[in-house]
Amino acid sequence: MSETRRAFLGKTAAAVAASGVAAGEVFADRMPKPVHRGKIDKNSKIRIAVIGFNGRGKDHIKGWLDHEDAELVALCDVDQTVLERGAATVKEKTKKAPRTYTDMRDLISDKGVDAVSIATPNHWHSLAAIWAIQSGKDVYVEKPCSHNVFEGRQLVNAARKHNAIVQHGTQVRSSAGIIDAIQKLREGVIGDVYMARGLCFKRRDTIGHKPNSAPPPTLDWNLWQGPAPEREYNPNIAHYNWHWFWNYGNGDIGNQGVHQMDVARWGLNVGLPNKVSSMGGMFLFDDDKEVPNTITTAFHFGDNGKNEKMLVFDTRPWYTNDEDGAKIGILFYGSKGFMVIDSYNRYKTYLGDKKEPGPTMDKGGDHYGNFLDAVRARDPKILHAEILEGHLSSSLCHLGLISVRLGRSFDYDAEREQIPNDPEANALLTAMYRVPFVVPKIDA
Repeated sequence: MSETRRAFLGKTAAAVAASGVAAGEVFADRMPKPVHRGKIDKNSKIRIAVIGFNGRGKDHIKGWLDHEDAELVALCDVDQTVLERGAATVKEKTKKAPRTYTDMRDLISDKGVDAVSIATPNHWHSLAAIWAIQSGKDVYVEKPCSHNVFEGRQLVNAARKHNAIVQHGTQVRSSAGIIDAIQKLREGVIGDVYMARGLCFKRRDTIGHKPNSAPPPTLDWNLWQGPAPEREYNPNIAHYNWHWFWNYGNGDIGNQGVHQMDVARWGLNVGLPNKVSSMGGMFLFDDDKEVPNTITTAFHFGDNGKNEKMLVFDTRPWYTNDEDGAKIGILFYGSKGFMVIDSYNRYKTYLGDKKEPGPTMDKGGDHYGNFLDAVRARDPKILHAEILEGHLSSSLCHLGLISVRLGRSFDYDAEREQIPNDPEANALLTAMYRVPFVVPKIDA
């Protein structure tokens, strides 16, 4: 075993062992009491709160402000500087200051909020959403909806148990162009679809090395860490590079790539795989990143010759070619041709040996508006990215990362969402949580 591999697995073991309590313990310290989830009067605006907005959450603020059907009434962020900046943006647009919170539990207890919009780091996504659901609120949660497979399933169970409207932030699902692409696949435009290839070729530079230090005085580092093991602050983690650390993010496969993974799974019309095989490593840069920056993962679906399909996903961090115009995209292969999705809104088809041009479309959509429509109607079937779809696609990212972390392939029990006969791999389906930020086990 190479020194790189030893260090890689050493970090993996430490990440699992260093934290506080097992998943499934019930948080009881400040859990808001559930309230009745009723219909919103047709003449009333849906009152929205955004949790976390130093990065992607900025778009959440803009998105809700652009909808007359919504009123952005509250904001929450653990960094006072970020919080004040966001509040100023809202006040400038609406002429009314939103209520502001540092601790999301205080915001979630606010009875003047109908729905929360979550754009925190990944390790907070599921717990924040579950708490909001349990307090009677609907949820729009960023991708990936979970930091591991266990969390995603508990989030789905919470939504079912409390009849919540929960939208996953894979906004490609609302793109008219991609909806048309999937419909064309179902109609057989490229024949029998047997394989998809997801691409996440996103240029990512080194993050270098930085020493631990005291956190900025405006940042509540304890709340930022939340469910993760406690550690010293490092400026190379907050506020963006957390994506490349095991305890907080899921690398680019779970950051950018989950969009493409979701569309690939959608187009193949599959759920969870029965086999997973992934390999990769830190082939570029010597820096603080923990998640490999170069990964190839293969998923096998179906069994015994029935409905067998394959999904291959490539993550590359630096210079690379495109593939028929796609660097961040998906290719579908069928018995009569292939399809290329090379943006959030556009697809092209090529038919036969001569690559004759087939159907194409380039048209966007409104994911925020779709969520508001579902909340208004109290109907999760309206959602383009209902939380179960988010859980399944996020799970593919998690499973690929488990395989690359351990350096081996494994079979997967899709029905039980377990890795049979492999306790080491199975342990990575969940995490150890820090009290009181414990993701509860929920029976639907």
